[in-house]
Amino acid sequence: MARALAVVGDRWTLLILRDAFLAVRRFDDFQSRLGIARRVLAERLAGLVEDDILAKSAYQQRPTRYEYRLTEKGLALYPVILALVHWGDAHYTGPQGPPMLHRHKACGHDFRAVLACSHCAEPVSARDVVAHPRPVAA
Repeated sequence: MARALAVVGDRWTLLILRDAFLAVRRFDDFQSRLGIARRVLAERLAGLVEDDILAKSAYQQRPTRYEYRLTEKGLALYPVILALVHWGDAHYTGPQGPPMLHRHKACGHDFRAVLACSHCAEPVSARDVVAHPRPVAA
């Protein structure tokens, strides 16, 4: 967990990733949506590119301007971001409900993130799991 938090554990980084999953791509769009200082945004975007979570590509020349797109490694963070969003919705949303819902394209229904066992597909919670060390190879 410490290694992962070293990459994505900063508040601004998580908000940048949230917006990237909402199809925000350009520096100025991140900056205006988040109200983040330009220097801080540039540092966080550079770190996400360096860690291969976002890919930077030019969309305009003279002046050169870039957009930032999620890589496969970045897309793999979706369950983490979605779980944080849904946790916040469950514990910090008022009576009006969450500001945004998530709809499954395949079935057309709004959904909540559910953690399930990869073997039996049963939902799991903290009380259903026992952590244990990986056996050492002989």
